[in-house]
Amino acid sequence: MLGANSSSLTPKFFILNGVPGLETAHIWISLPFCFMYIIAVVCNCGLIYLIGHEEALHHPMYYFLALLSFTDVTLCTTTVPNMLCIFWFNLKEIDFNGCLAQMFFVHTLTGMESGVLMLMALDRYVAICYPLRYATILTSAVIAKAGLATLLRGVMLIFPFTFLTKRLPYCQGNFIPHTYCDHMSVAKVSCGNFRVNAIYGLMVALLIGVFDMCCIAVSYTMILRAVVSLSSTDARHKAFSTCTSHICAIVITYVPAFFTFFTHRFGGHSVPHHIHIIVANLYLLLPPTMNPIVYGIKTKLIREGVIKFLLGEKVVFTQDT
Repeated sequence: MLGANSSSLTPKFFILNGVPGLETAHIWISLPFCFMYIIAVVCNCGLIYLIGHEEALHHPMYYFLALLSFTDVTLCTTTVPNMLCIFWFNLKEIDFNGCLAQMFFVHTLTGMESGVLMLMALDRYVAICYPLRYATILTSAVIAKAGLATLLRGVMLIFPFTFLTKRLPYCQGNFIPHTYCDHMSVAKVSCGNFRVNAIYGLMVALLIGVFDMCCIAVSYTMILRAVVSLSSTDARHKAFSTCTSHICAIVITYVPAFFTFFTHRFGGHSVPHHIHIIVANLYLLLPPTMNPIVYGIKTKLIREGVIKFLLGEKVVFTQDT
């Protein structure tokens, strides 16, 4: 079963076992995941198209939203098609190097998503605290550099995962009780000491997730102070309402992310393994599915753009609320 090179104990392939304990229900589990994936691809691609073609949406907030949508749809595409092949066709084998590549893209893109949410928080901070300088501070060049820096941060921090995982000996088997190649899931299959992997994974989580959350918290603290200082109730409501979609995106992204991270490292046997696997999949699917819906409902310019696109009618864009 190992298909391994006897000298290096590196398997030729891994076997992704889906959701352990719920193999007989794989078809039923796949249906909501497939439905969510279709919604994620259609809605995010539609949102990117809308932002690209509607001049009224050519503003920093929407550029960051387009970057988030691109990251989300790419993230779920790296895992869901392979997961559906496991559920529908029992195609569980994945090449060793292909597994490492999937692991790299999954963690790089989740880090990218966290970074974009941080940039969006900074965008709201500048828009509310420095409204007159908003356009001059967040220029197209600044937005492009910020997006590139976020991507490079993820690539540089995640790339060592592949070497740390590849060096491990896999003499116990090649079964991974998961639907995709996650760093710690692959490392735990090894018969070697993966303590370095766990420590480095914790460091990366601190450098990306915790750092981004601190920046978001500081941004919203400053936003709250600025909003409270406004004399008009309507002005306070209008200022804070521009942040509600972003706050929803933060909750949707970070709650399942932290659940997955902590159960992997500290949960032990307290959380049933099938629950952990299902939440780990929701962690990759829920934000791409919900983010465009939340922004579409809460953002007036996007609602008007969708109506214009669907009905083919000319819609006059009004001030966003």
